[in-house]
Amino acid sequence: MSVDYTLDIRGESCPYPVIYTLETLRDMKKGQLLQVIADCPAAFRNVPEEVVKHGYTMAQEPVRDGQEFTLYIRA
Repeated sequence: MSVDYTLDIRGESCPYPVIYTLETLRDMKKGQLLQVIADCPAAFRNVPEEVVKHGYTMAQEPVRDGQEFTLYIRA
């Protein structure tokens, strides 16, 4: 899987992970892949829910590594 853009939002608390992710996806071309790295526990659920509501797709299930997790979202 080839990532087109990485958004590192570790240290940001909700609602900022959702806001930053949606802003980044709006600037990407359809079909590009966004990798989001976060550590806000609520974002693990909120970011996938919101991106799907806005018409984007999750490229795979979130990957958790301790307190951090990585999301792969297709624009």
